[in-house]
Amino acid sequence: MAVYQTSDLTAASFSVALFGLAATTVLLMLGSAWVGRKWRLPVALCAIAALVGIGSVFEAREAWLAGQGVPVVYHYVGWSVSMPLQVMALFFLARTAGRLSAGLFWRLVVVSALMVFVRYLGEAQFMHPTLAFLIGLVFWLYLLGEFYFGRMDDVIRSSTGDYLRRGYFWLRLIVTVGWAIYPLGNFLTAFAGMTDDGSLSIAYNLADILNRMAFGVAVLATAALVTEETAHA
Repeated sequence: MAVYQTSDLTAASFSVALFGLAATTVLLMLGSAWVGRKWRLPVALCAIAALVGIGSVFEAREAWLAGQGVPVVYHYVGWSVSMPLQVMALFFLARTAGRLSAGLFWRLVVVSALMVFVRYLGEAQFMHPTLAFLIGLVFWLYLLGEFYFGRMDDVIRSSTGDYLRRGYFWLRLIVTVGWAIYPLGNFLTAFAGMTDDGSLSIAYNLADILNRMAFGVAVLATAALVTEETAHA
């Protein structure tokens, strides 16, 4: 077992993210029994995303302890799975309020996966970094456009549940503000010449508190409140 020094904040941040994701996964798995049937899928998808995060953070921590550096592939492997899962969770959350097409579902999943993949190609030098950054940014903006101005927003606005509208607002805000750390990190490494001396990994690990943990808990809270609201209606 590798032992790190008390002053190694990067390793400590990996442990915080690891334990936090483990706690979130357990909470979401237990919480799937507290919500209505139609809410179990988005909660389960968030639990899987958190579970994927556990493996991703564990591998990245091992890489850091072995060589005091984390190759970008360790970050992108986890994002390539967890981010599409979270987009799916947001889709199925909105679908509880109204009909959404299968075409929209597949567009969201494919675009979210390509967003991560293209950024990886740029950071790994398989693709021109500027082109990869711009394409990844366009994909992210497309997702935000669907969440703010597309059919999902229309369905949520037309719903009668106040808890659902509030939950969707906060989840959409997480995708807007929290996910901004990823193109920012991409920009710093690709154009500002930044190398990950541990500070970028700390930022990504802290972002996990919002992007993976808080996102999942917000889905669970929305599901539980809407289930209770429906039962008392």
